[in-house]
Formats: sequence, structure tokens, C-alpha cells
Amino acid sequence: MNIKENYNNIKGQLSEGVQLVAVSKTHPVSAIQEAYDLGQKVFGENKVQELMEKYPLLPKDIQWHLIGHLQTNKVKYIAEFIDTIQSVDSEKVLLEINKEAGKHNRKIKVLLQVKIAAEDSKFGLEISEARELFQRYINGEFANIHITGLMGMATFTDDQQQVKKEFLTLKKVFDELNQLKKLDTLSMGMSDDFPIAIECGANSVRVGSAIFGRRDYSK
Repeated sequence: MNIKENYNNIKGQLSEGVQLVAVSKTHPVSAIQEAYDLGQKVFGENKVQELMEKYPLLPKDIQWHLIGHLQTNKVKYIAEFIDTIQSVDSEKVLLEINKEAGKHNRKIKVLLQVKIAAEDSKFGLEISEARELFQRYINGEFANIHITGLMGMATFTDDQQQVKKEFLTLKKVFDELNQLKKLDTLSMGMSDDFPIAIECGANSVRVGSAIFGRRDYSK
């Protein structure tokens, strides 16, 4: 299958109101442009350097989402144009985004990344940390950011019950915080597990290889 067939296949599986973030990491500008021409406007990149290389070469109405681990010293490079940073996994990163957004008179949308996976390799806030940061946000801290929701990654496993359990854990936290202040986005699910994520309440999914094909990490 080609990008058009893949894209239409994925779109056909999404419930109404579920946002598709097309994950374009390691894929060329030509592939992103092809998906854009099919109507896709939201793309996700993992690395700031790669995003910086692609950004000038593509349409300016693309909504870029940074979905990979973000180092504080890289925030300044994307603060002027990034639509959403999904991977806020520490207070330190949140403070830096707030500072850099202020320099550009912007409010940057962010998702708090909560650690729900059993794997040590996954980044994320502990649930208690996410609660604390969100409460501080409600209390008026972080004036230059807009916390729009939560993001999480399930364990990479064939055990669908474990994946479902982890997604439902994040949905529970989302519902709890949503009672305190309205949240828009629950970002869960990737190419292998997005149908389970949607079943568990995700309204934003991050799909890359199922659209663009296997990634070439040698580049």
C-alpha cells in the first residue's frame, strides 16, 4: 500500500472527534507533503533538530506537535512556531516552555506526559507529579502555557489486557483533572495499539509507520 491508501485506511478506523497526529519522524519532506495534500494538517516529530530542518520546507499552516523527549536547551528553537508539546515530562521542562513562550508573547499548548508503562525506558511524570503541576497551573502559575490534556505511552507488549489497563489508568487521571479544569486532549495510542486507545477514551492518536511505512533510522 502507498501513503494515500494507508492514510485513508487509518482515517476510516478513527471515531468521529478523534484527532490524528501523523508521526513523520525520519520520513522525508516529500512524504509529509503527500499526506498534507491528502488533507492531513497535524504532524508529530520526535526530535527538535529534525523538526527544525523540515519546518521551513513545508506549508506554514501545519500544526506541529513535538512528541519526543524534550531537553530544556532545545525549547528555544521551537517556541516561536510549535503548536503543541505533548511530551512535558518534568517541572523543569514546563518552566522552560513557559519562559520561552513568554519571549514570543505566545501561549504554547502542552500535554503532561504521564508514565503509565511498566518499562523503565519510558519517560513521564508520576501521577502525583502530574496532579501537583496541574493544580499549580490552575492556581495561576505558568502564565504562558495552556495545559490542554495528557499524553501517555503503553508498554510495548503483545498483552492487550496490560495495554488496556495502562490506558484506562491514564483515562481515570484525565477524568479526575478534567473535573478541576476543562481539558481537551487525551493522547494515547500509536500504530500498533491506537484502536485499544480509542476504546479506552483517547481522542488523539499518534500514528506513523501505519501511514508512512517502516522508519529508516540509518539516515
